[in-house]
Amino acid sequence: MVKQWILLLLGVLFTATGCTTQNEFLDNKQPIAMQTALERARFALNCPAANGTVLSREVVQPGLQGPLVSGIQRAEFTIGVQGCGERRTYVVVCPEGGEGCFATGPGSFLGRQ
Repeated sequence: MVKQWILLLLGVLFTATGCTTQNEFLDNKQPIAMQTALERARFALNCPAANGTVLSREVVQPGLQGPLVSGIQRAEFTIGVQGCGERRTYVVVCPEGGEGCFATGPGSFLGRQ
């Protein structure tokens, strides 16, 4: 019985020390998210001087979670970009464990404008 408690305590300790907080996760992903949005907007607007602002950010939990299957947690940023007289809004998604992000938008997710 004592051995089980020690193993449980060690498991919790290793899990807690190996994890980052949600704010740390967002802080780590924000620079690459901003770069991703700016690259896409600068191309779409044909405006190398475009600048961006983080409008919102959150950690999105995976849709699938369970004992046998689990999805990937991701950071999601809404970034507003303006330059050359135009403005666009992009949603940038950065999966946990990945090195990159991808920008969606502007426009409808259903393909209708």
